[in-house]
Amino acid sequence: MGKHYKTLRHDVWLPHEFAVGPVFERFYEGLKQEIIWGTKCSGCKKTLVPARTFCPECLVDMNEWVQVSQKGKLVSWTLANYQFYGAPTEPPFVGALIRLEDCDCDFLHLLGGPEFEDLSTIKSKLKKGSDVRAVWNEEKKGHMLDIKYFKLM
Repeated sequence: MGKHYKTLRHDVWLPHEFAVGPVFERFYEGLKQEIIWGTKCSGCKKTLVPARTFCPECLVDMNEWVQVSQKGKLVSWTLANYQFYGAPTEPPFVGALIRLEDCDCDFLHLLGGPEFEDLSTIKSKLKKGSDVRAVWNEEKKGHMLDIKYFKLM
């Protein structure tokens, strides 16, 4: 007769802290001042947000900092209507890929504003290429959510 093991389901929550490093520290400090910083590659000339330490295409250090626009275009979006671990806010919410005007990559953030109160009309309001702009939280913490959300223009 084989051994029988009883298993129990238990979720463990493990709070932790981590060092963000000098590049993300400068990026987050910029958010506290309502500035979105990117880094520009000296090789391919692409500007990336959030700022990066090196270009993933050229593999060179990215030392040039540029302030980028708080406006952009909607690339893609998804509606989250249930709670999940690590969710940035209470559902329902819309997560979106946004291409900021001066950037060469997409930026993942939230969409929001009064037009999101009626969830049944979201599909008709959100179109690829729609103009959006950053809306800032009043209290800044040096965190990605210092940008409260991006609003349709």
